[in-house]
Amino acid sequence: MKKTLYPFLFFLTLLGCENGAKLTFGQKAFSNSPCQTCPKIEITVPEALDVSKLSKTVNGAVREEIISLLSFEDEVELNSIERAIDSFTSDFAKLKEKFQDEVPWEAKIEGELVYEDENMLTLSINSYIFTGGAHGYSSTSFLNFDKIKAEELENWELFEDQEGFIQFVEAKFRVREKIPQDENINATGFMFDNDAFHLSQNIGYTPEGLQLIYNPYEVASYADGPIVMTIPYAEINTFLKRAASL
Repeated sequence: MKKTLYPFLFFLTLLGCENGAKLTFGQKAFSNSPCQTCPKIEITVPEALDVSKLSKTVNGAVREEIISLLSFEDEVELNSIERAIDSFTSDFAKLKEKFQDEVPWEAKIEGELVYEDENMLTLSINSYIFTGGAHGYSSTSFLNFDKIKAEELENWELFEDQEGFIQFVEAKFRVREKIPQDENINATGFMFDNDAFHLSQNIGYTPEGLQLIYNPYEVASYADGPIVMTIPYAEINTFLKRAASL
C-alpha cells in the first residue's frame, strides 16, 4: 500500500492562513501495490488541513464517498480508504481464482474543490470504475457543506423552495432538450422514473452556477453520457437556502 502526501502542503498551509475563513486544502494520493494481476487503483483527493470541525466533516465525507465507490460487500464494514483499496483488490483476486481470463479491474478517482464562499463549500469527486464487462462506469458526485454549521448537506437541504426549483428546472430542461411542455417528459427518449421529471442525484455549487449532473443510466442510456445543466445563480438564488455570493 502506498500513500503520498504532496510536498507542497506547507505552501498551501501558509496560503490558507491569508484566506481568512477559507479552508486550506492539500491533496492526498493513494494507490495499491502494483503487480501484473492486481487491479490498477489511483486515488487523488483533497484533504482539509485546518484543525476544525468543518475540516473533520469534509475529510470524513470524502473518505466515505471513496469507500462507497470501492466497496461491493454491504456486510463488510470499512473505515478507511486503505481498507477499501484492500477490499477492492481482494474482490478481484477472488474473481480471478474462478475466472482466469478476467481482465484486471481498475479504479481511478480524483477529487477537487470547486466552490467556496463564506457559507458554502463544494467538492466534486470524479470516478472511473471498471469491474469487468463491456466498459467501465464514469460518474461525478458532489459533496456540499454548510461551513457555518460544519455539516454535510443533502440535496433537499440546499433549497428554500425545492418544489419551485424543480418546476423551474423542468421548464428549462424541456426547452434545452426540445421536449414539448405539454408532452410526457420521456416523450423524446429519456428514462425518468414513473414518467415524471426529477432533479439529478448530484447537485453542486460551482463558480458558473448551480450544476446538476445526471450520470449515465440515471435518466438516459450509457451512450448518451452524462447530462449536465449549469444554471446561473442570478436566475435561482431565490430558490436557494444559501444564496451564492461569488
